[in-house]
Amino acid sequence: MQVLQGPDARRALTRTFNDLPVPDAVLRRIEATFGEALSPEAVVERLLADVRARGDDALRDWTERLDGHRPEELAVRAEDLAAAAVDAPLHSAIRLAIARVRAFYEAQPAHGFLNHGLDGALGQLVRPLGRVGVYVPGGLAPLISTLIHTAVPAQVAGVRDIVVTTPPDREGRIHPAILVAARELGLTQLYKVGGAQAIGALAYGTASIAAVDKIAGPGNLFVVIAKRMVYGMAGIESLPGPTETLVVADDSADARFVAADLLAQAEHNGAEPVLVSTSRDLLLRVQAELNSQLEALPEPNRSWARDSVQARMKVVLAGSLAEALELSNLYAPEHLCLLTRDPWSLLGGVQRAGGVFLGEASMEALGDYVAGPSHVMPTGGTARFMSPVNVRDFQTIISVVGLTEDTLRRIGPAGALLARAEGLEAHARAIESRLNAQEDAPGAFLPL
Repeated sequence: MQVLQGPDARRALTRTFNDLPVPDAVLRRIEATFGEALSPEAVVERLLADVRARGDDALRDWTERLDGHRPEELAVRAEDLAAAAVDAPLHSAIRLAIARVRAFYEAQPAHGFLNHGLDGALGQLVRPLGRVGVYVPGGLAPLISTLIHTAVPAQVAGVRDIVVTTPPDREGRIHPAILVAARELGLTQLYKVGGAQAIGALAYGTASIAAVDKIAGPGNLFVVIAKRMVYGMAGIESLPGPTETLVVADDSADARFVAADLLAQAEHNGAEPVLVSTSRDLLLRVQAELNSQLEALPEPNRSWARDSVQARMKVVLAGSLAEALELSNLYAPEHLCLLTRDPWSLLGGVQRAGGVFLGEASMEALGDYVAGPSHVMPTGGTARFMSPVNVRDFQTIISVVGLTEDTLRRIGPAGALLARAEGLEAHARAIESRLNAQEDAPGAFLPL
């Protein structure tokens, strides 16, 4: 385990949001599928163009080609949604997650204001988006939490039309846990389509899937590229890349918990675990725990986590907790875990992070499911300027201006002066036309 310090640590943790890494296995699959070596961007361009040109037929063709099933019916039938069932403990866990996420976002201040004063009225109207698309990745397991953590903030924002797309399995089925969660959320528009083609359908619209105002939810490399390419046709909430966790730990931390938190994210493909500690002894104990806990994981989780640890893990020895926080702010992690003697004393120093998890009882893995805040958080250093999914992602703000004539007389000349300074004569004349009209009006500007 290479331990970084000082300038080497700063260099290792300094990053910008670049193109997502493309594993060799992905490039090989592209060549096998398309019969030629293409970049992921070229693949997505083809998919999006085909969906835009052929609509539902393109969705059926690409779902058959990429997911192994041709869905003649793209929409999930109402009877299948109603009949979906999971065991009672999982059903209860789904309900708990929905309730806690909803309670969290109902506490978010997300309303407008309208102030009436001597100047007139100034304020903001807040309006929900009309139609939102939620993308739920498929793959090896149903990502129930992704549906909950994106749809609930949209519902709290007031969005009434939410459509869900998710890839089917090779028998054309959507996992019953996804259907149960959708039913608990009151969602009825679900479609059996995934990948970049689903993003194209949500952005452009097809005969079966009406276009949406905004697309939310994480996905694989092709989904993220597609979201970037359709921006403008529809809004996007973020470009979520591979997950990352930065753990700040001092000599009081339990090495078992530090290792467990790092591995919880490392088992995601492409993840980047980071450990910053003020204790060299802890680093050694964590290394031993990582080796032990890795061996105890089942496959394929063990292989995924080992790849993340061996290929991308960064380990830093900091001279103080202040330096540890400085390095964390430089890195701007998606998840920041504070496993220290007094984590609350560090909270004020956190400037850049998607989410902060304080103490041993607040592990990030719990935040992925039932803590409350959405687990869709900024990655790749974008926490410098972006936020986790929240109510505001699904609302628009409309400025309201309703000034009095007295206010126009007082501030109008300054506005006209600024307009001419910018070379915008028509702007200046639009202001002065009102001022001149006031001067010409009978009794204008007469003293009271």
